[in-house]
Amino acid sequence: MAAKKNPWGTRPLVAIVGRPNVGKSTLFNRIAGNRAAVVSSVPGTTRDRVTTETVWGDRAFILVDTGGLDPEQRGELLEDVRDQVEAAVSEADTIILLVDANEGLTSVDRDVADLLRRSGKHPVLVANKADNRRRAMGAWEFHELGLGDPIPISAHHNHGVDRLMTEVLAQLPPENPETVADVGLRLAIVGRANVGKSALLNAVTGQHRAIVSDVPGTTRDALDALVDYGGETVLIVDTAGIRRRGRIKPGIERYSALRAVRAIDRAEVAILVMDASEVATGQDTHIASYVMSSYKGIVLCVNKWDLARGLGLDRKDVEKAVRERFKFASHAPVVFASALRRTGVGALLEAAQGVRREWRRDVQQSGLKRTVLNAMAAHPPATAGRHAFKVYGVSQDQTGPPSFTFYVNRADMVHFSYQRYLENTLRRTYGFQGTPLRVRFKGGRGK
Repeated sequence: MAAKKNPWGTRPLVAIVGRPNVGKSTLFNRIAGNRAAVVSSVPGTTRDRVTTETVWGDRAFILVDTGGLDPEQRGELLEDVRDQVEAAVSEADTIILLVDANEGLTSVDRDVADLLRRSGKHPVLVANKADNRRRAMGAWEFHELGLGDPIPISAHHNHGVDRLMTEVLAQLPPENPETVADVGLRLAIVGRANVGKSALLNAVTGQHRAIVSDVPGTTRDALDALVDYGGETVLIVDTAGIRRRGRIKPGIERYSALRAVRAIDRAEVAILVMDASEVATGQDTHIASYVMSSYKGIVLCVNKWDLARGLGLDRKDVEKAVRERFKFASHAPVVFASALRRTGVGALLEAAQGVRREWRRDVQQSGLKRTVLNAMAAHPPATAGRHAFKVYGVSQDQTGPPSFTFYVNRADMVHFSYQRYLENTLRRTYGFQGTPLRVRFKGGRGK
């Protein structure tokens, strides 16, 4: 298991770099056409690399937002931010160096420019916040950086962005669509804050891909990484820790939680990471409900299992407790892992691949109606007065998730418990491990 050297195939990669609070995330969202990065006036909001696939004109490329780079600041997290920026620079085909036309040239801008020159890559120099003619004219002082003519823009007001992207696209290398990696599995890593999600991502990719810290909430944005496993390309999204809505603070943390929920929507399967020292909490079940309500596959991961002996934990007892708390996801596989020791990672990916196969499973129509009729004969539904509930037919009309439509005489007669009975019948017959089922009833007096 190893991360690809160039995980995006030959698709070009564009990185946005600069000192803190010059508008990198605003420009990222403007180019991407969505609010993919957390935007705030708080310097240093973006600390990890934020990645998205986007298209400008007829060119597809990968866009990367990075944390604000300030060589004068110190601290463990700030050093990690620098490492992440340097990694993005090394991977990028084209670099956008963003500066602030309102504040003018600073010593930090000069330091960042020197770092880029040492990388051997020539960036596109862009002066953001040039919201008026005076600021646009003042942008020429950035000629001192020796990186060519600065392009004045206002990412917030969408001024000059077209000109910028014309220059960026001109610098992109030719793209060969045939060699762009095909993603076999889209996988989200979700869970409470500080349960080891980023450490698990690093263990899977074999890289220092995400900042790992014992400070809860270190990861604020969703991160994408591609790895090869078992001959299949797996897209992995690490996410910020999700708290209950009542505990989410306004501003940055609220948007981070939104990114995590949207990451689940992008995925086919979600790995719910739990801490072995505090497993199956109410918040764990709360996050699982996000996954289930989004109709995504789910794998339950008990992380930090290297602490089990010291905590006096027994695997069978912990799994039993997990099953008891996750009755609504009783079909989900449970995997024990240690991101720190990199144990159980292979089993975790195998489980996720298996769930994805079930999530995409298409059953044979010929046996489907027979299975349902036999189940109804063994356990007939309750009648309502003189009316009996009848099923005229059933079909699977969708995969991802497996979706079934029952054609009945009275849709309003279907009780929730009987619907669950029919779902369990489908599971006993066909499996569907780790994936929710969407069941619908079409008939008179109800939908």
